Amino acid sequence: MAKESSNGANLGFESELWRAADALRSNMDAAEYKHVVLGLIFLKYISDAFEEQRSKLEAEKAQGADPEDPDEYRAVNIFWVPKEARWSKLKSEAKQPTIGRVIDDAMLAIERDNSSLKGVLPKDYAHPRLDKQRLGQLIDMVSNIGLGDKENRSKDILGRVYEYFLSQFASAEGKKGGQFYTPRCVVRVLVEMLSPYKGRVYDPCCGSGGMFVQSEKFVEAHGGRIGDISIYGQESNHTTWRLAKMNLAIRGIEGNLGKEHADTFHRDLHPDLKADFCLANPPFNDSDWGGERLKDDKRWKYGIPPAGNANFAWVQHFIHHLAPTGFAGFVLANGSMSSNQSGEGEIRKNIIEADLVDCMVALPGQLFYSTQIPVCLWFIARDKKNGRFRDRRGQTLFIDARKIGTMIDRVHRELTEEDIQKIAETYHAWRGDKDCKVKYKDIPGFCKRVITEEIRKHGYVLTPGRYVGAPPQEEDDEPFEEKMRRLVGQLREQQAEAAKLDKAIWRNLKELGY
Repeated sequence: MAKESSNGANLGFESELWRAADALRSNMDAAEYKHVVLGLIFLKYISDAFEEQRSKLEAEKAQGADPEDPDEYRAVNIFWVPKEARWSKLKSEAKQPTIGRVIDDAMLAIERDNSSLKGVLPKDYAHPRLDKQRLGQLIDMVSNIGLGDKENRSKDILGRVYEYFLSQFASAEGKKGGQFYTPRCVVRVLVEMLSPYKGRVYDPCCGSGGMFVQSEKFVEAHGGRIGDISIYGQESNHTTWRLAKMNLAIRGIEGNLGKEHADTFHRDLHPDLKADFCLANPPFNDSDWGGERLKDDKRWKYGIPPAGNANFAWVQHFIHHLAPTGFAGFVLANGSMSSNQSGEGEIRKNIIEADLVDCMVALPGQLFYSTQIPVCLWFIARDKKNGRFRDRRGQTLFIDARKIGTMIDRVHRELTEEDIQKIAETYHAWRGDKDCKVKYKDIPGFCKRVITEEIRKHGYVLTPGRYVGAPPQEEDDEPFEEKMRRLVGQLREQQAEAAKLDKAIWRNLKELGY
């Protein structure tokens, strides 16, 4: 049986596809190649969905259905694929030297006939640097995705492949990859803790849209429907914005990401939005956010953020966009929990005194492709007396999760499903969620409920390790005399081994003439 990873991928399937696609990359950079591969997967997805609907319409011709009427497809939220863009045409011409131009023309035709995809799809397949023989092989590989599983082919399998490839490209690109991809296990923690069942979900730095995909998955997993939540997002990087638009489309998710990319701080595309849930992973410690031009901005209710670090600009932006009973969960660098530089400590103090900080989670290092530093999760609650939960006014939950997670290779760690549920369940139990069957209790070394007065005594530092204490030590029932004999025996063995190594070293040095 194929292994399932916390990235949601069946590693016996997606990893084989990745290896095959990566082998065709030749000398192209991963940053460039991802648009080639992901664009083809997207084209295959919309073509599969189109052909499935077309078959239904062919069978209903007697009832007046028209398989060549674009409105028959748009009515059921399926993209219209014109004849020159259908996958069957691409596959039939995959071995031709003109295949690059054929794909570019297909992308242009799809954008022409589907206004929501205008300016989104990659159109650089005819470029000389892209080996056309390898491109044809890539089309053959993508052609086989989902075959034999027609019921779930379009949305499930191709969607999973798209998500898995995003994570692999992020890994291949290293630091730059973090700009468009947040590790799925981190997104899962945010989503499982916030539980966005219904309402408006907002991510003002949405990358490739992972927060939205996981939110929709959460809704479906808990008996809801796609459409129970409304998606609002924004992304400043044009190529990443295009990835997000394709990622949502391949999942059948409708969302308002704006008509184009835009900088959230300087051109807020959703100025009047009050969201029920805000989930985000903003750039860590961004020093180039143009804060000096925004000193009088209405969002800075708790203090003017320093021009050299956007952390508390993001925090206040999230708070500004929350509904009166809204929740926010977001990733920040650990420095945000304790920094006192350039007025950050005063802003943090004001946010704490406003009783907005609901929970702080310290995560282990090596979770991100863009950085090896450990990060933390902030959870903001606009109303801690919200009737759906226990009255938590004047309290904050601290969770120290730095010691959990599993290394998946030499440099990357993942949180397992068990890890994710442990963190989320602790928060739900403390918050008093009606569906949570576990009763909350402080666990030394892992979690503690803390009143605001104690945070004041610690100078408004929000580092969980400062509050949760040390885990209990395992009881040592070995008698003292027996332990000393055992330890002395171990010491003698180690000294004897050291003496042997010393002799061997000197012997080797002598043979070398020293």
